Amino acid sequence: MIKCVVPVSGGKDSQACLKLALETYNKSEIIGLFCNTNFEHPLTYTHVEKMRSMYGVHIEEVSDGDVETRCLRHGRFPNGVARFCTDDLKIKPSKRFYENLAARQGGFEVWYGMRTAESTDRGKRYADFNDIDLYPPHVVLPKKYPQFLADFGVMFRLPIVDWTTAEVKEFVGVENLNPLYEHFDRVGCFPCLAAGDGYKIKAFEHDETGAAHWQKVQFIQQRTGKSVFTNEKNTICPICEI
Repeated sequence: MIKCVVPVSGGKDSQACLKLALETYNKSEIIGLFCNTNFEHPLTYTHVEKMRSMYGVHIEEVSDGDVETRCLRHGRFPNGVARFCTDDLKIKPSKRFYENLAARQGGFEVWYGMRTAESTDRGKRYADFNDIDLYPPHVVLPKKYPQFLADFGVMFRLPIVDWTTAEVKEFVGVENLNPLYEHFDRVGCFPCLAAGDGYKIKAFEHDETGAAHWQKVQFIQQRTGKSVFTNEKNTICPICEI
């Protein structure tokens, strides 16, 4: 029986949650959940595969499509206010996974890697949360998860909510982190199209993957008449970069 689901992105915070879960549950009682947006860096896919063997935990991969198709469907790029990529490619498949698992076996905990130190917004949003209590999904992420998940016995925990970045890295081990952290502060989609322009430019110019994703972005710009650059400084996605 699965007692703990850990959504993993290839980033340090979700990796810390996965490692931390092993201090409470047996490997057979834990499952990782990787929502593939098909816009990740190859190093991220490799790192997720590495975590499977590193921690001996099964990581289930699900996908509801890709970022490029979603942008074309919505006729624009995601931004700091409207992150349809998160809703379509992270929240919806996660919600379906939790619902199906709960229907088969009953309730379980979901360990999310949100931290108050990541941003002012998260500092305010999770100021009253602790790392021990369990919370209904719709309380942790309002308007994202329905109340009925809690009725099914699905409860969220934020085990590293008050950890600093340094504490996360020390716990995971710098040598065990996604190699992208050698160049970027955050790891998620490459790049997160709702992030700040400076981060997007750096990613597009970083390597062959960045250049290839820039080609995709240019195609979307031509089709939608919208620019991926917005002068926004927001770099925190509530789900993707944990």
